[in-house]
Amino acid sequence: MLTSTAKSFAPAAAMLIPALAAAQSPAREQARPNVIMIYADDLGYGDLECYGAKNVKTPAVNRLAAEGTRFTNAHATAATSTPSRYSLLTGRYAWRDPGTDVANGDAAMILKSEQYTMADMFRSAGYATAALGKWHLGLGSESGKQDWNATLAASPNDLGFDYSYIMAATADRVPCVFIENGQVANWDPEAPIEVSYKQNFPGEPTGKDNPELLYNLKPSHGHNQAIVNGISRIGYMKGGGKALWKDEDIADSIADHAVRYITENASRPFFLYLATNDVHVPRFPHPRHRSKTTMGLRGAAIAQFDATVETVLNLLDSLGIADNTIVMLSSDNGPVVDDGYIDQAEELLNGHSPTGGLRGGKYSCFEGGTRIPFIVRWPGKVPAGKTSEALVSQIDWLASLASLTGARIPRGAAADSRRQLDAILGLTPDGAPYVIEQASNHALSVRTPRWKYIEPSKGKPRIPWGPDIETGYLLQPQLYDQTTEAGRLEQENVAPANPAETERLAAILAAERLKP
Repeated sequence: MLTSTAKSFAPAAAMLIPALAAAQSPAREQARPNVIMIYADDLGYGDLECYGAKNVKTPAVNRLAAEGTRFTNAHATAATSTPSRYSLLTGRYAWRDPGTDVANGDAAMILKSEQYTMADMFRSAGYATAALGKWHLGLGSESGKQDWNATLAASPNDLGFDYSYIMAATADRVPCVFIENGQVANWDPEAPIEVSYKQNFPGEPTGKDNPELLYNLKPSHGHNQAIVNGISRIGYMKGGGKALWKDEDIADSIADHAVRYITENASRPFFLYLATNDVHVPRFPHPRHRSKTTMGLRGAAIAQFDATVETVLNLLDSLGIADNTIVMLSSDNGPVVDDGYIDQAEELLNGHSPTGGLRGGKYSCFEGGTRIPFIVRWPGKVPAGKTSEALVSQIDWLASLASLTGARIPRGAAADSRRQLDAILGLTPDGAPYVIEQASNHALSVRTPRWKYIEPSKGKPRIPWGPDIETGYLLQPQLYDQTTEAGRLEQENVAPANPAETERLAAILAAERLKP
């Protein structure tokens, strides 16, 4: 049984590997492969060294790419976190369901216990299942009315996960505590927790009124409410005591729990959804990563993400289960530079392009919002050192992995997920015929191997409330030919010159919207 730690120790995960591996080396190779999904937060297409990143080294991810297949045309289902995660775990597009936009930390659980999930699929196939790290899909049965001092009415453990150690939402949103199996980890009875997204608690300082208390990071826009660890957040919070996290220890704590979970389940098939906090704001990585880059805190957060990957890969080697473990690495959406804190992320880019030159970014209709890094390693099964141009989407992961495990998906579940296993394993250049993507304003796009169609929508051309990102919102249809340089960079709208193709892709969207 896993136990939470009061705080994470700097190299805690690395220190645990040899001892735990020696104690629990599996006696035999399993017939079914383990699956580890390393799911980054706001990591852009161009943020990793093997995707052309500058000014930051990512040797562990480079190793993963060298030993597996790296995809150049992989897509999240949305340009923001909550809908992407919803779609990934259910095989259902989030835009079909209300209440699936970016969630507050006190949102009720968006996924319902009766919904079939990725974890349900693996568990039905005999796998142990766990969710670690960022959750951002709500907790409890009613928004704003959770009792954080008792067992929550709904948690990932109600959705097919045997074990969970998660952050309720994002690091910039309260509550700033980890939730373990539906209860606040290291709950402090001397400091009961209260959370509100409506009003502050009497006597509690805020970033807006008490900037002198912001000794770690200051906000650039918004993010000026409750103060935890010298950083102000979104929402108000009281209490927490010893349960409160320190931002510089978040990655270590998640990695530490990953080490324990993998080791304790190494002798049986397991599925681990390992959702890192990096590189989401507030970026305040551990000091030992800050000398690894010239890009300041955001670059250090990328290096910290790479260190988490290194911990996982080294552990699999130590346990002798690397050859029977599929490692999938990706991100929930595209990158953002200034997303609410003064961390010099934009000033210190020094030629680095988080989107890899793609237009737009997080929140956007453009490719920078939804095209993401994707690497798969399965030694001896997935081609090593290969680059695949196959069109793939996270919506198809559930059905594809079900075909691998032999799990039977119930009628009506994961209805948008298609079996694309050969493409995802890098065994064929033929991917999906099309994928659908959702922008922050709910505008949808259709991406085919050649074309990118963006439906007409209302909204300002740039994000109006903070980050300087092009939205891609336009009242006219947009069509970009990905076989040309101008089209790949979404600089030349060829919809007027290609009415038949524009109408065909618009019809795909119309047909998709008619589905239940």
